[in-house]
Amino acid sequence: MSPRLKLRDIAFFERPVQFARPFRFGAITINATPQLFVRAEIEVEGRGTAVGASAELLVPKWFDKRPELSPAQTVDELRQSLQIARGLYLARTGFQTAFDLHASCIGAQIATCAKKNIPALAAAYGPAEIDKAILDALLRAVETSFFDGIAGNIAGIDARLSPDVSEKDIRTFLAGRVPLERVAIRHTVGLDDVVEGEGGVADPRENTGARYFKLKLSGDPAADAARLARIGKQLDTLGRDYKVTLDANEQYADLAALQALMDGLNRDAALRPIAARLLYVEQPMPRDITRRTPLGALGTRGFIIDEADDSYDAFPAARALGYRGISSKSCKGLYKSIINATRVAKWSAQGEAFFITGEDLTCQAGLAVQQDLALGAFIGVTHAERNGHHYVDGFGETPIAEAQAFAAAHPDLYADARRGIRLSIHDGDLLTGSLHCAGFASSVHPDWSALRPLAQPRSQEQLA
Repeated sequence: MSPRLKLRDIAFFERPVQFARPFRFGAITINATPQLFVRAEIEVEGRGTAVGASAELLVPKWFDKRPELSPAQTVDELRQSLQIARGLYLARTGFQTAFDLHASCIGAQIATCAKKNIPALAAAYGPAEIDKAILDALLRAVETSFFDGIAGNIAGIDARLSPDVSEKDIRTFLAGRVPLERVAIRHTVGLDDVVEGEGGVADPRENTGARYFKLKLSGDPAADAARLARIGKQLDTLGRDYKVTLDANEQYADLAALQALMDGLNRDAALRPIAARLLYVEQPMPRDITRRTPLGALGTRGFIIDEADDSYDAFPAARALGYRGISSKSCKGLYKSIINATRVAKWSAQGEAFFITGEDLTCQAGLAVQQDLALGAFIGVTHAERNGHHYVDGFGETPIAEAQAFAAAHPDLYADARRGIRLSIHDGDLLTGSLHCAGFASSVHPDWSALRPLAQPRSQEQLA
């Protein structure tokens, strides 16, 4: 049986993160944003107390892209999501499994946030971050790794939130996993990133040997086609095989605009380098349009949902519309990623090809990248977008001693590059060996004394 626990406390902290270069995706350019840290203290039945941690950027204008909201307002929505989730989780005072706690709170979380006009994707952020910290504490309490613990279903994951899969489906999937030893990075090319020449997509100092590339789209078919042609021309100079994915971040207004882009990929010789190596297209249309628009013949190209993945039933609904994949992101919930990976295995075994991908918007060096990497390696994500090391200089504002502690504990993931400690990439791959440690993929925690408390969410009137 899965061990039972009860919460003693949840605390939130943050740290400023300054970007080394602008990151433009969708309709926003980010130059800085805070990183969240969660500290959870639990009591495990028969085993005493333990402390766990998680981390994630508080990203503006991704969880909620409504044009009437400022970037600061959307970050404060995430802070509200965290505070609401904290109250709901701490109200559960009895012993229960980690998944019991999640499942008993997620419905109330979504409903409470909806009353405050916080969309479901942002509402899920609070539980997602708390769940990771609780799982870290649980794994530390029983002295086992994430990989071994989840294979044995230490969290007690069941099918109550996903009735389209069975308890047996979940147990079979978890028990059969063999974690990947290497996960290839997928290098992000943001809309403001240099394409040609020094610092461009083919510059090895920028792409760090990547064999996979994630190309952001603007939503303008003609402009995107012209830019993709430029990128393809540069990537063809790499001298190695490569694959690409495209991410529109909800910027394509409708199916007609998307069809125009895909027609160009199918017919334009200048786009052949991209079209021939395209694996899938990520979240092309706004989430509300996505939910009511079948892809039709376009579905043969391979499309996935990301921002539209805001509930446990989002993937089955997207499947019915012609989507074949879904993203795994720790900031959307690790349990939902595991359920969706179970679906991929079950559906693919029935004869159709489905897949789950690794997409990285919020993962910085340290806890965030390690926990997301471990999740992907467990569920079988062979290549994952990794943009934290590209847009932030190493550990950023992290104190040197803290960065050195992570590097000492995880020497296969970090190295001193004479510019400070940075993510270590081996022939385009990240290694997962040191993630096999007690806890959720990290032997160390951040320096809590060097963090400031999470800022209190301001009202919409104060922000306006």
